Amino acid sequence: MFIIDVLTVFPEMFDSVINASMLKIAQQKKKVRINLHNMRDYTTDKHRKVDDRPFGGGPGMVIKAEPIYNAIDSLLGKKKNIKKILLSPRGVPFTQKVAKSIIKDEKHIFLICGHYEGIDERVSDIVDMELSVGDYVLTSGEIAALAVIDATVRLIPGVLGDKDSIASESFEENLLEYPHYTRPKKYRDMRVPAVLLNGNHSKIAKWRHRQAFEITMQRRPDLLKKGE
Repeated sequence: MFIIDVLTVFPEMFDSVINASMLKIAQQKKKVRINLHNMRDYTTDKHRKVDDRPFGGGPGMVIKAEPIYNAIDSLLGKKKNIKKILLSPRGVPFTQKVAKSIIKDEKHIFLICGHYEGIDERVSDIVDMELSVGDYVLTSGEIAALAVIDATVRLIPGVLGDKDSIASESFEENLLEYPHYTRPKKYRDMRVPAVLLNGNHSKIAKWRHRQAFEITMQRRPDLLKKGE
């Protein structure tokens, strides 16, 4: 079973997402266990304060190192082979390739969600990896953590009903996904391409690959530079 521990200031932000759809089914199948930990439970003051003003001045508040260190000491202790990941805008870009490597190489990950203006730099000394979900600013790392959880869990063998659906998704082979159509064949004068209706699976496969290539050329040519 793949285990995900999440250290967060707002565990309630996860409830509706991890208890619905694919993530709910994955937990029911015992393919994954998701544990939420409230960072405030690892503070030492009566107000359960996780943040403070930054040294040197500046706007906003910074999450302190203390509750994060305390949580890791308490929850992980001397356990090994648990990858500690900090969600951070300066981290390694989170891609489909990274998601695959996490599922392939790890059995247990520990996600640390940032919040406010940032996290005390000393936390970097105890994490194994920093991940960024994009070049934009989020109010909290909880949203980024949910993206990482969803993208990785769906890759666990047995979570999705059709394993072939993963192989043909966007970003496989550095291509965006080909177009999809369903019934009716004609809708508001728009018709389903004839090649999809003739039952010739070889021609369909070629058409889909060509479409994927052309869409990628138009919308994300940078992906093709990464491929062969």
